[in-house]
Amino acid sequence: MSVNICNKYKKIGFIGAGKMASAIIGGIVKSGFAPCENIYAFDVSDKALKAVKENFGINCVDSIANLAKVTDVIVIATKPFVIADVLNALEGNTCDKLVVSILAGVTTAKIENSLKDTHVIRVMPNTPAFVNEGMCALCSGSFAIDSDMDFVESMLRNIGRTIRIDEKDIDVVTALSGSGPAYYYYIIDLMAKAAHKLGLDYKTCLALSAQTALGSAKMILEDNKTPDELIVAVTTPGGCTAVGNEVLAKSDITDVIDKTIKDTMEKAKALG
Repeated sequence: MSVNICNKYKKIGFIGAGKMASAIIGGIVKSGFAPCENIYAFDVSDKALKAVKENFGINCVDSIANLAKVTDVIVIATKPFVIADVLNALEGNTCDKLVVSILAGVTTAKIENSLKDTHVIRVMPNTPAFVNEGMCALCSGSFAIDSDMDFVESMLRNIGRTIRIDEKDIDVVTALSGSGPAYYYYIIDLMAKAAHKLGLDYKTCLALSAQTALGSAKMILEDNKTPDELIVAVTTPGGCTAVGNEVLAKSDITDVIDKTIKDTMEKAKALG
């Protein structure tokens, strides 16, 4: 479903002003989704607050309680291990507000148990949001309504793509798209290094590998064809690509990827 909500009146507050919060704030401000004067941030780091204020012209406050008092939407963007302190500071200050959490391993039920009857949306973003190519998966808590999801989805589409999921699936999403960029970087680097060993300079190899990955991903997203169909399209029987496909088919790459995603998912579950 396509949503395009411009919010010039809602006030949005960020608890935590680190890299992911900065990416979202940047997307909001640059797109005009909301004006900078309607965006607030709190962070225990004065350096982080100074950076978002200088970069985006937003408001900075000196406590979570004060942020809650002046905002309509609260985005929790801290480290997961401080969630108890954040919820304690928010308790009693979230009536009629929407709370959005981007924390791995923190369930909507945990937030709702502390912030009674609060509308909660949980999001699993990823770091390509820094270049407006993020993938954000959204799930709804017990009290959130359709307009809450529409708002958050519209906000996050300013940093990339969005998808709605059931919360029971979010640990798999964490493994696939939340942690996934690290695994793609690893594979892109391995392909570049393999070519470098054959005599091409590494910088050129990395550019070739990264752009090839970007273009290939774009074809999957925009060409309406399956990966198998696209493999066939690039493969000439008996040709160069066919030889590489055979090497991959005879390797243990499937087992390695399966274990990588499974172990990451189990770690995400353990965080909760």
